[in-house]
Amino acid sequence: HKLKENRLEVSAHQQTLLNQLREVTGTTDVQLLQQALQVSNGDLAEAVAFLTEKNAKVPQQDEATYYQTAQITNDRYISVGSQADTNVIDLTGDDKDDLQRAIALSLEESNRAFRETGITDEEQAISRWVLEASIAENKASLKRTHTEVWSDSPNPHDRKRQDNCPVGLKNVGNTCWFSAVIQSLFNLLEFQRLVLHYSPPARMQDLPRNQKEHRNLPFMQELRHLFSLLVGSKRKYVDPSSAVEILKDAFKSSESQQQDVSEFTHKLLDWLEDAFQIKAEEDREGEKPKNPMVDLFYGRFLAVGVLEGKKFENTEMFGQYPLQVNGFKDLHECLEAAMIEGEIESLHSAENSAKSGQEHWFTELPPVLTFELSRFEFNQTLGRPEKIHNKLEFPSMLYMDRYMDRNRDITRIKREEIRRLKEHLTVLQQRLERYLSYGSGPKRFPLADVLQYAMEFASSKPVCTSPVEDINTTAPPGGTTAQLTGEQPDTSVPAEGSGSGPQAQQQQRVSIHKPFTQSRVPPDLPMHPAPRHITEEELRVLEGCLHRWRSEVENDTRDLQASISRIHRTIELMYSDKSMMQVPYRLHAVLVHEGQANAGHYWAYIFDPHQQRWMKYNDISVTKSSWEELVRDSFGGYRNASAYCLMYIDDKKPFLIEGNLICICKVTHLLVSYELSTQALKVEYTRLLRLAQEDTPPERDYRLQHIIVYFIHNQAPKKIVERTLLTQFADRNLGFDERCKSIMKVARAKLELIMPDEVNMEEYEMWHQDYRKFRDATVFLLIGLELFLKKSYVEALMYLIYAYQYNKELLAKGPYRGHDEELIAHYRRECLLKLNEHAAVLFETGEEIEVNTGLSIMNELVVACIPLLLVDEMEEKDMVAVEDMRNRWCSYLGQEMEPNLQEKLTDFLPKLLDCSTEIKSFHDPPKLPSYSTLELCERYGQVVTSLTPSRTPADGR
Repeated sequence: HKLKENRLEVSAHQQTLLNQLREVTGTTDVQLLQQALQVSNGDLAEAVAFLTEKNAKVPQQDEATYYQTAQITNDRYISVGSQADTNVIDLTGDDKDDLQRAIALSLEESNRAFRETGITDEEQAISRWVLEASIAENKASLKRTHTEVWSDSPNPHDRKRQDNCPVGLKNVGNTCWFSAVIQSLFNLLEFQRLVLHYSPPARMQDLPRNQKEHRNLPFMQELRHLFSLLVGSKRKYVDPSSAVEILKDAFKSSESQQQDVSEFTHKLLDWLEDAFQIKAEEDREGEKPKNPMVDLFYGRFLAVGVLEGKKFENTEMFGQYPLQVNGFKDLHECLEAAMIEGEIESLHSAENSAKSGQEHWFTELPPVLTFELSRFEFNQTLGRPEKIHNKLEFPSMLYMDRYMDRNRDITRIKREEIRRLKEHLTVLQQRLERYLSYGSGPKRFPLADVLQYAMEFASSKPVCTSPVEDINTTAPPGGTTAQLTGEQPDTSVPAEGSGSGPQAQQQQRVSIHKPFTQSRVPPDLPMHPAPRHITEEELRVLEGCLHRWRSEVENDTRDLQASISRIHRTIELMYSDKSMMQVPYRLHAVLVHEGQANAGHYWAYIFDPHQQRWMKYNDISVTKSSWEELVRDSFGGYRNASAYCLMYIDDKKPFLIEGNLICICKVTHLLVSYELSTQALKVEYTRLLRLAQEDTPPERDYRLQHIIVYFIHNQAPKKIVERTLLTQFADRNLGFDERCKSIMKVARAKLELIMPDEVNMEEYEMWHQDYRKFRDATVFLLIGLELFLKKSYVEALMYLIYAYQYNKELLAKGPYRGHDEELIAHYRRECLLKLNEHAAVLFETGEEIEVNTGLSIMNELVVACIPLLLVDEMEEKDMVAVEDMRNRWCSYLGQEMEPNLQEKLTDFLPKLLDCSTEIKSFHDPPKLPSYSTLELCERYGQVVTSLTPSRTPADGR
């Protein structure tokens, strides 16, 4: 028996060595493998060297075989449903959970090799990697290496998925467009759920022939399988070959042009719609079938117009909404142009006109709103398509109210107002251009500079009466006096000491100019031209005129620039009132193309709501990104990269994606009982606790992302934290399927079990009021800093004052209730100093309008705010700033000035020097816009990042 056991052990060991040797070398000849083991006495490294040296040139077929073998899980993943592998887990049944089947598939995949050889795939891969490194060191003559036939990393640890990091998609031959689109859709939780829960029709054999032959059902099954791998794979990336093969006939060419990608996306949605339609008709016999793909991606708009004098209204359905890029600067301009076609004046007139035109008004928007940006146009001259590289901006939060049919009347009024403002803006810009580009010749200069140059010319003192009279008549080296004065030299007489004859004459005729050694400007030559004859009286009058004219020009220029800025601001804020911000859509994914019309590369930026950051999906690579990187690669104008597709999602429908409240996708797969639902609440609390304890940079304040983090930071009572968390889980918006409804029901049940005396509701409401005030203080600070960075100090001051006031009230209750007080104090102080300096400059002009404007700024803003800086005597920097402002104005005492200026200064100074700390009442705080959590976090992070390092808060507050 022992002899038999030993033989079995030797046989198993020999089989293991044979398997490893086959994996490393790709050799399938068993006799050759056994010979190599005998020659090497069982030394695997020597056996590999023996085979590789003996077969220096491996046939192409062996390389292909090696590639298939070494590609762990590749063929097994794509053979689901085929006869080639009968041991694969079936993902088409309804009796198992999708995620569990995906996980089971991964376990089955890793265990199959263990059953066959006694070792795991990963162990075999590690052995291959170690052996390859050893052979590379000891066998310099080795001709065949892994890198020649295997694109994957030879180290299996490089291919292992880290934690729950998103899974990439392998590029299986010019398929980067496939990865970008599929990843964008997969990261839509609702779409992912629909695909994973899809089951093929039970009566597939009874379907009509044309539907049976259609490829949409096989593709649907492969997509479902691919999504399962993206959820449960242990690898960093998976192979989508099977799904791609089914789609290949949908393209006109194999080149990855945008036309093909757009066609692919349309084809994909058509196939999915068709597949779900078949299923819906089977499930709802006798009823009107409801197609979830249509509900998710399709909307409706109303076309209102006039055709040859006759009015019409038509309702149409749309999926991907096409937008022209050329000629527009941002997404709203593209949308405005797309919503209006032709001449529409007749639509608004009472008379029936013969003009034709139409407007589009959305009556129903889809939960997933996709814009297709047309970045290609056909060049008739060259006879080929060209890519449009123009810059096109788009927001992270898009409000669609202005395009809705229910807002038709108010939008038309606002459009007319914007049209009028733009006409006025054009006139002002033309006037400003005349000031900034003055002159009638090809060269233009700012008029203020022209007047300044004329003043400098008139004030210059002449050194001599002629620019050539007093120049030293001694000929410099290499030249003659006649050459300097422009006279013709006399070449008939040789220069002294130069000799005579043809050679000397030739030397004299050919004079070489040496600018660095011969040309010297005489020391007494005037640096600037000057008038030859001007009396003191003429100079005084001319200087007075030029100075007055220059002041007038500068004032006119400033007024024009201020008016232009005000009009731009008015246009920007035209739709910012609350009534026009009720239809928010948040940017979910941006699909990017880099290259030209006939070739290029595709990738996608997708927002991860759980991590509150952008991710870049570039084939097998999935990396963390940022809004700044997205802007650089997507807006256009940088290299040849730009967005060709934007995917927005309804911000009021949290079930579409993984929201901030709870990582729904990862939790709800297994929540089937009361205990597991309770566990979900604990998981979410643990996640938020981890965020609260994390050391974050200033630009990423997790307190803004979730109220629970704010409560944990400030040590709120446990019962208040618990009730707040349960209230959010009990939100009806989470009840979009049975699993999530179970969480909602458990949360509501727990809320009902909390006795009235367990939670002090007044204290509960106080904590929630503090958090609302914290958000308001953040918005005040955000807008104030944005305006300050734009140098709009008058507007910025009031926001910074209220940011400081709200924040100070919060900090009185605890150090983590608000933001860094010194940060707000610094920019409030700097804003006052800037306004004080601006007012002083206006006062120094002596002009009535400017003086009054400057004193108005001081009385209404600076003087009114000084008590705010003096109320806290511990703030030494504020005290110094007040003294600096006072000293600036006191410095005018004793200076000569017009009597009216002296009178105004005498009247103003006592107000400035008043040491009273009585704070005057301010008007009501500015009305704050309503920011979503996502938009507030993004904008706050951007503005804090743009601050100087010395003025950025040191901690995460």
